[in-house]
Amino acid sequence: MRIYPYLGRAVYMSGGDGPYLYAEDGKRYIDFNTSNGAAILGHKHPAIREAVVNALDAGTIAASETRYHPQLAERLCEIIPSAERVRFASTGSEVTAVAVRLARHATGRRKILKFDGHFHGLTDTFLFKPDGADRKIIPQSAGVPEAGADELVMVPWNDPDAFSAAIDQHADDLAAVILEPVHYNAGCIPPVEGLLELIRSRTRERDIVLIFDEVLSGFRTRLGGMEEYYGVHPDLSTWAKALANGMPLSALTGRADLMEQLVPSGPVAHSGTYSGHLHSVLASLATLDTLSQPGLFEHVEEVSQGFYRDLQETFDRHELPVRVQGLGTRFGLYFGRRDPVQSVADLANHDHELNRKFYLGCMERGVYFHAYTGVGPPGHAGFSLAHTDQVIGEALEIMDDVAGSIARGAA
Repeated sequence: MRIYPYLGRAVYMSGGDGPYLYAEDGKRYIDFNTSNGAAILGHKHPAIREAVVNALDAGTIAASETRYHPQLAERLCEIIPSAERVRFASTGSEVTAVAVRLARHATGRRKILKFDGHFHGLTDTFLFKPDGADRKIIPQSAGVPEAGADELVMVPWNDPDAFSAAIDQHADDLAAVILEPVHYNAGCIPPVEGLLELIRSRTRERDIVLIFDEVLSGFRTRLGGMEEYYGVHPDLSTWAKALANGMPLSALTGRADLMEQLVPSGPVAHSGTYSGHLHSVLASLATLDTLSQPGLFEHVEEVSQGFYRDLQETFDRHELPVRVQGLGTRFGLYFGRRDPVQSVADLANHDHELNRKFYLGCMERGVYFHAYTGVGPPGHAGFSLAHTDQVIGEALEIMDDVAGSIARGAA
């Protein structure tokens, strides 16, 4: 994922500061990747630096609890509506795997329902995709046993009828439904009106564990994540990335009766030497303190709406077929398309050549978008709290220049 497909190599960075990345050659970029969304406060944030220095002064201790661990757990239970208990880990892949293990134990069932294109980490459980008109589920990676497909049910995102039909057919075998409450892994595809409420209702009536994967969506629109934003509360949630502003930390939160099935109070295994590493725990406390400032997310909403409106107007003015979709601090750019994007199926004809021209033109002029694969659905982009109105204005001017050059055939 670190190979830049339009260059055929990685882009080597020497550091970051606020809204900027600096390449090894000294060039400065306005950063619209922000560490794949992890650096929500921006790079080299003073509160994060102070927290990590304090952790270093305490000694690089791991596999030990400190007084800061329950402080962070209590804080998460305060701000996340569904959180009654917290378990720390290191990566998003780890906590989604634990969530599924927990759901299977609690229900005595084995199948998992997931949505097309939603990303839940790199464990074998999730590395499958539907193929062909019959939607046969096949591995997405070499080395993944084909037999794992028998444990999955896959449904298109934003298709309430398909979801309800899958519940009707498979409910007796389903341990969990897992989803990105906003499908940021494919840019930004919010749920259609009423979808999350339907999913919550149908899972509750059939005693299926509902898991929100907020690894990427957490802290984009509200302090309590998308479950606060939409008012729909899952049984379990997974968190990472922005949880500690880029330091490696993840968390599983949820209902007490489920969470207490984890060892040592229950039989479901989970442990890790680096789970809840002190460096990351202190960084997370500092991150949440900053995100708790009064009026912060109202400001984020105002900035984001203006930015996405102006960026869409830029593409429209130059008559380029690009769809901008964003919510909070993350957004997607869909090249070759003007209509709303509601599922990954809408991205089958994504214009990678137009995508390539725009991203490379931006990079040449000092704006960085990360290109993820160059062949599949486009990745996500975003800004941080360090992106001031002035920085965003400068970026919009550059993107206007790039769009104009493409429209004139000069790029």
